[in-house]
Amino acid sequence: MALQCGIVGLPNVGKSTLFNCLSNAKAQSANFPFCTIEPNVGVITVPDERLNKLAELVNPQRILPTTVEIVDIAGLVKGASKGEGLGNKFLANIRETNAIIHVLRCFDDDNVTHVDGSVDPIRDKEIIDYELQLKDLETIDNRIQKVQKQAQTGGDKVAKQTYDVLVQYKEALLQGKSARTVTFETKDDQKIAQELFLLTSKPVMYVCNVDEASAVSGNKYVDMVREAVKDEEAEILVVAAKTESEIAELETYEDRQLFLGEVGLEESGVNRLIKSAYKLLNLETYFTAGVQEVRAWTYEKGWKAPQCAGVIHTDFEKGFIRAEVIKYEDFIQYGSEAAIKEAGKLSVEGKEYIVHDGDIMHFRFNV
Repeated sequence: MALQCGIVGLPNVGKSTLFNCLSNAKAQSANFPFCTIEPNVGVITVPDERLNKLAELVNPQRILPTTVEIVDIAGLVKGASKGEGLGNKFLANIRETNAIIHVLRCFDDDNVTHVDGSVDPIRDKEIIDYELQLKDLETIDNRIQKVQKQAQTGGDKVAKQTYDVLVQYKEALLQGKSARTVTFETKDDQKIAQELFLLTSKPVMYVCNVDEASAVSGNKYVDMVREAVKDEEAEILVVAAKTESEIAELETYEDRQLFLGEVGLEESGVNRLIKSAYKLLNLETYFTAGVQEVRAWTYEKGWKAPQCAGVIHTDFEKGFIRAEVIKYEDFIQYGSEAAIKEAGKLSVEGKEYIVHDGDIMHFRFNV
């Protein structure tokens, strides 16, 4: 499944710097607003040590990790919802993404201009939230105008349900809350809500962009962000984007690890961000392993075997017969599929089997 995350934030908070070290695609990074006019898209591989370990045992012709698209969306400003700056275009770019990576400036640097004159990540966050909420409110009001009459006067059940969902969203947005704070009990309501594609209903990860000295333990600005978002279901990540971009420039894995060690980090911010994005979106990974290829596949936590088979090809789901499953730990312990079978560690599962993170799957199907 194609996963797309959009990087948003005010101008000059470090969005393009972060994008550059994520994707190694060199978006223009300059000390002025709107240096990113068209959204830059970078495709990056999802880090997973298990894939490499499987490949060492299987020795396939190729290794295929799963990927994430990162979209660097130009800086929003006050009034974006009304078209200020390049507002409407940017808001449309956000609408197409699965999740929002909201970059907040949490560092002092007199050489990097702040669009509002001072460093205040909470104010910055509220500006972006406000603009996205205003745009969602506009969307909601337009939809209400279309369905209100049918919902209140006719016998249209769907119109009534849609109207009720819209009203709940409107009440929350008028209180300055994002759409993601509203929950719905029934599947019908959830489906209606999902089809509205509201900007503030998307899962969000706050990336606190700090200086190198704060890369490990954070700073006062990070503490402010943690306090401000404690009631949101959001991921928080502390990243020194400038330092990460310097690490990304290094040629070898060993050099990068050495640099990380000097800073005091065990893992790069790039890896931590992608793993956090998976957690945020409730995603997991299963593998297929054979002499032709060892490959990682992304699926939603809780999916059953046929749904996961459909990630490879729709025919696999339609004609699903059974799945042969090996646990990752067993594959590592026994070292080969033949040894796993001999030890009785290969299980045959049916349509109700819930796939677990790290499962090595082989699907039998008939179309």
